[in-house]
Amino acid sequence: MAMAFRRGGVVLLAFVLALCLSATELEARLGVDYYHKTCPHAEFIVMDEVKKAMAGDAGLGADLLRMHFHDCFVRGCDGSLLIDSTPNNKAEKDGAPNNPSLEAEAFEIIDNAKKRLEAECKGTVSCADILAFAARDVVVLSGGFYYKVPAGRRDGRVSMASETLTNLPPPSFDLNQLTQNFAQKGLTQDDMITLSGAHTIGQSHCSSFSNRLYNFNSTFSQDPTLDPAYAAQLKQECPNTSGGANQQVPMDPNSPTTFDTSYYRNLLANRGLFTSDQTLMSTPTTAAKVWQNAANWFAFQKKFGKAMTKMGKIGVLAGSQGEIRENCRVVNGFH
Repeated sequence: MAMAFRRGGVVLLAFVLALCLSATELEARLGVDYYHKTCPHAEFIVMDEVKKAMAGDAGLGADLLRMHFHDCFVRGCDGSLLIDSTPNNKAEKDGAPNNPSLEAEAFEIIDNAKKRLEAECKGTVSCADILAFAARDVVVLSGGFYYKVPAGRRDGRVSMASETLTNLPPPSFDLNQLTQNFAQKGLTQDDMITLSGAHTIGQSHCSSFSNRLYNFNSTFSQDPTLDPAYAAQLKQECPNTSGGANQQVPMDPNSPTTFDTSYYRNLLANRGLFTSDQTLMSTPTTAAKVWQNAANWFAFQKKFGKAMTKMGKIGVLAGSQGEIRENCRVVNGFH
């Protein structure tokens, strides 16, 4: 029995070492300035396309940032969100909540960057990396801090709408549900609170939070944690009619296109738009982190870059895994 235990221990130790080595190898494949030699203008080209698009419509920036989140939370950061549906498969981009929340024009920004990159260094820069670069560029162009993006991701070949609802946290989640969802992706509660700060830019359809205004629960028609004055304002913008659900409002009405800490100040005033926003104030521990982010713009910006870098490594494909898609909308070899 003793020998069997030692032998089993050796096998277990070998398995653990293999996992550690594979994780280390993966980290080694992702690196800052990954395209320095193979496609030195890669990040400049992506930034240029994002800048041109946001100059015409600043709201597209929030879509690009959300696209990176939604890509990483489903199958990892593999660019699968960018794949188009086919007659035989409904892809992620057409699953809820991606459709209708993500604008078609945002996907075109990635297409434009990919076309330029293919012309300059064919088959080199992955769609997944383009999306990661674009998300960082949105933060910078909206007034946030620049952070370096480790690259070297490969593109996935599978995209299924059925996986979006089971992986993406809905706006109705409470703190425990959110914490568990992020933990499943290897992210801490602090990461979650920091990454939620992305809601400082962009808009939301009224349907994502109208239950807080008109049909909250059997006791309250209106969410009692929602500031009454803000609720009255939202009711004006989101009437309880068939067409009201399709209206859009800014997630941070104070500065909807600026990457600042106004989102956290809104939470302190009970003006979080979603249940999943205001729930960050539901415990002393999480409320303290909200207060810290609200009070220190510089510290929040640094934390956000670190959290984005960590999120950008979820389930990445590297080395010989996946592929470098020629067209971000179509897997290679499919016509």
